[in-house]
Amino acid sequence: MEPFKKHTGIAAPLDRANIDTDAIIPKQFLRLIKRTGFGKHLFHELRYLDYEGKKDNPDFVLNKPEYKNSTVLLARDNFGCGSSREHAPWALYDYGFRVIIAPSFADIFYNNCIKNGILLVRLKEEEVDSIFDEITSKPGTTVTADLGSQAVTTSGRKKYTFDIHPFAKDCLLKGLDHIGWTLQFSDQINSYEEKIKKEKPWIV
Repeated sequence: MEPFKKHTGIAAPLDRANIDTDAIIPKQFLRLIKRTGFGKHLFHELRYLDYEGKKDNPDFVLNKPEYKNSTVLLARDNFGCGSSREHAPWALYDYGFRVIIAPSFADIFYNNCIKNGILLVRLKEEEVDSIFDEITSKPGTTVTADLGSQAVTTSGRKKYTFDIHPFAKDCLLKGLDHIGWTLQFSDQINSYEEKIKKEKPWIV
């Protein structure tokens, strides 16, 4: 997983609340267990007019030229609700999103994103409204998320601070999922296992 310290990218406004994980990546595409190849199916039913995904929906935000290269997603309340499928953050990451800003996120989705290197930023609803106003009035507006200072800044120089759990912050800064975090202590783990073998051989 790539360490996350600071990211600047074009922000795309997805002006919908309660976007669930099936809308992010529909169930028919959950056939692989590797993390790549899902970006083309991101928001499939919103993004395309046909089942095969060959005809773009011109009204969907990511199909508009000014937002096609977005790496920051701005959304509304309860983003990522629904099932716990980890394919949802895989699809978002594979498409290119590194930061998602919203007033609230589903808990399991939030944790899955952190484990996959995506920074989720919770801001007050009025702050999210302000960013929506800015990026829709000036398409192509960039947003910078600085994890170290826990601040989001728009190209219009509006700045917002956010909270994040220290453990989640540490994992993102170091580029570690929970397995990677545990492996930091491999020497201590090996030492303990060797000790147990000597002191309580019947266990092993």
